[in-house]
Amino acid sequence: MPFNSIFAWMMKKRIHQIELFRKYPVEVQNELLERLITKSLSTEFGIKHDFGSLGSYEDFKKAIPLHEYDDLKPYIDRTISGEQNLLWPSEIKWFAKSSGTTSGRSKYIPVSKEALEDCHYKGGKDLLALYYNNHPNRRLYKGKHLIVGGSAELNELSENSYLGDLSAIILKNLPWWAEVRRTPAKEIALMSEWEEKIEKMARSTIEEDVYILAGVPSWTMVLANRVLEISGKSHLKEVWPNLEMFMHGGVNFDPYRAQFHKLIPDLSMNYVETYNASEGFFGIQDQVEGGEMLLMLDYGIFFEFIPVEHYRGTKSEVICSIADVEPNVNYALVISTNGGLWRYIVGDTIRFTSIKPYRFKVTGRTKFFINTFGEELIVENAEMAIALACEKTHAQIRDFTACPVFMGVGEKGCHEWAIEFVKYPNEIERFIKILDEALREINSDYDAKRYQDMILGIPKINTLNTGVFDEWLRQRGKLGGQNKVPRLSNDRKIMEQILQLNEVFA
Repeated sequence: MPFNSIFAWMMKKRIHQIELFRKYPVEVQNELLERLITKSLSTEFGIKHDFGSLGSYEDFKKAIPLHEYDDLKPYIDRTISGEQNLLWPSEIKWFAKSSGTTSGRSKYIPVSKEALEDCHYKGGKDLLALYYNNHPNRRLYKGKHLIVGGSAELNELSENSYLGDLSAIILKNLPWWAEVRRTPAKEIALMSEWEEKIEKMARSTIEEDVYILAGVPSWTMVLANRVLEISGKSHLKEVWPNLEMFMHGGVNFDPYRAQFHKLIPDLSMNYVETYNASEGFFGIQDQVEGGEMLLMLDYGIFFEFIPVEHYRGTKSEVICSIADVEPNVNYALVISTNGGLWRYIVGDTIRFTSIKPYRFKVTGRTKFFINTFGEELIVENAEMAIALACEKTHAQIRDFTACPVFMGVGEKGCHEWAIEFVKYPNEIERFIKILDEALREINSDYDAKRYQDMILGIPKINTLNTGVFDEWLRQRGKLGGQNKVPRLSNDRKIMEQILQLNEVFA
């Protein structure tokens, strides 16, 4: 039997297991929590919190407080130094440098063997399984899979512990069935210098038979444009005629959709969204249309949810399991994992679009929002409005950020945006008007504050020179991979830095 047929059979077998947690989600999650607790009974953390006495989810909630990274950092630092059996019983020697923060201080997320095999690699297999289920008789394993992953080679932290981007750790430990079809070569994929990396990726893959692209939309677009420049072709299907899928994540795809349709003008091209972070693989788009992702409930991650309206960080008191979530409510995500993160606040917010099965959209970050005037603007609102303004004015963007302009004596406030366009709108004033109207339509609190310009004036737009956002990230050692400029800020610190850089690039 050809390998492609064997692979397809394995994928179909996995679909039956996915159907199990779709049908019995609460039972699957409760059993998973029990396994996590039982496995960790003898860890230092398990002994401290008396895991042996925990008989239910309610016991678990009462015994273990909510944690942010700094709360678990003492355990993680000791593990980096070589101690084991602190948060998780199996040996931990890999630490993923978190790309979920643009602050100067990095997070080192412990990555166990179980987290790699039962979460991250399982997520990759499931993505293909769901794709095969939606598109039968495909032959994805005949071609190459071009992964635009993170950067940085693995660095030794201590005698037996290593640090790198999650993608570097995954590549280092990649199972044979994934490595055999991956491109480019590891020495290119793990390069830290992104300008050189993009150049070498383009030149080394341009003659490959690429079936799948995977990566963050912004960096994938940079690579695609360089491939077209080198090849002299007008679109990617002329370079890779068998290209049929783009797996994307990291940011909302809507602001980039029109640009990818130009790069790949093929109605049969498929786009699949994933939600994968250093802390775990959480969701996969399981339907052809819609963009919602299925919450993956059997990856060794127990999920909890804090309604955003009740979010108070680690002091939050209203917390529920999957059994009690409701659709169309914004929740802050809390996880307990097979890597030893216990009741860990991820920092992302999600909204369920369905609870039979549990499908969701990522709506933003717990710390990335604007609520200076009571407008409660979240990232999802901003991205939807930007996408509509781009569509109506035939514009294309590379990236954006926004923040408040504070009210002064006799002066109303407003929101200030910095946008790096790939293609400028045909009328910037119309772009601003559509952006504002879309935000008012999407967000009733924003609309109320915009009423007759009494509190909020019309948005102010700064158009940035090419490369400003990349330079801001470069100066903070965050250029490349999953790193990104925060979409929204509740203060002006990032905006002032961006505008100052823009003057240098003028």
